[in-house]
This record gives sequence, structure tokens and C-alpha cells, in this order.
Amino acid sequence: MLDQISELVKQFGGDAIVNNQNVPNEHNDAVMNETSSSILSGLKDMVANGNISDVAGLLNNANIDTSHPVVKQLTDQLSGNLGQKFGLSSDAASGVAGNMIPKVLGSLIGKAQDPNQPGFNVSDIVNAIGGGNSGGLMDAVSKYGGQFGLDQNKDGKVDMSDATAALSGKSGGFLGGLLGKLFGK
Repeated sequence: MLDQISELVKQFGGDAIVNNQNVPNEHNDAVMNETSSSILSGLKDMVANGNISDVAGLLNNANIDTSHPVVKQLTDQLSGNLGQKFGLSSDAASGVAGNMIPKVLGSLIGKAQDPNQPGFNVSDIVNAIGGGNSGGLMDAVSKYGGQFGLDQNKDGKVDMSDATAALSGKSGGFLGGLLGKLFGK
């Protein structure tokens, strides 16, 4: 998962990091590496500390913006790390973090929700950040998935029968793709 996040950081890091006069060129690679590792470790920390519902809500969200609690927490964490480790000013560090976090998370989740994107899926994200709590995170994804219309048979839970209904064409589309990824189909 770190490799996938790192690729997205490189993709979006041109303007936010490399072409940013507030980030010394000798720190470009290190700032990109810090951005990647801060995203993954921040998500892991949130799950480990019981903030499963916000992370699950993020994984079910197609629109990532700076107001989402996970985005805000990761942005604050990265901003602090960049200031501390690389001596960036508060404004410069906040600018890099505020630019990178929503773009990287939005792209990561968008790719995970796209059935045509090999190597990206929600279950891989859940496993990478869930650690010993993957079951709890997957339960939360299922719970919040019901709130986003993923409960195909309207039984109050998102489970294998919903995945089967979505994948057999009774629903399909975005929901079928997402459920397929949730349940590994």
C-alpha cells in the first residue's frame, strides 16, 4: 500500500513540492517520502486509536475535501512533521500538506472504487491500515456502506448477499464495483 500511496504522491508532488519555492530542492524526495509515510501511518494510528467510523466514512466517500475529519487530522500531522523534520515554515508546511492530502486520498479512494484499476481496492486499503483491527474496520465500512445505499436487499446490513445481488446485475454500476471490491470479487 505504501508503494501505491508513494506513486500518487509523486504524481501530485510536482507543483506542491518540487516546484514549490518554499521547499528546498535538496528536500524534495524526503518531503515526498514523509508525505507517503505520514498518510499510511496516520490512517493506521486512527484505526488503532478507535477512530474507525471516520476512516470507514472516508473509504465510502467519493468526494474528499479538507473538511473531512480524517483529511484534517492527516493534514495537521503532515504539516507538523514537515516543519519539525525539514524546517519548513508553518505556512509552507501547511500549504504542502493541504495540497497533497486531499488529492492523494481522493485519488487513492477513487482508484479503489474503480473496477478498472488493477492493484487498488478497498479491501487492500482496509488490510493495510487495519492491522489487528481489520475486522472492526471492515464492519464499519459495511455499516456506513448501508448508509450510502450499498444495502441491496434492504436487510439492514451490507454482506455477501448484497455483493451477490450487485454483482449479478440486479444493481451494478458504481455500487456493484464497490461491493465487488469490498468482498474481493
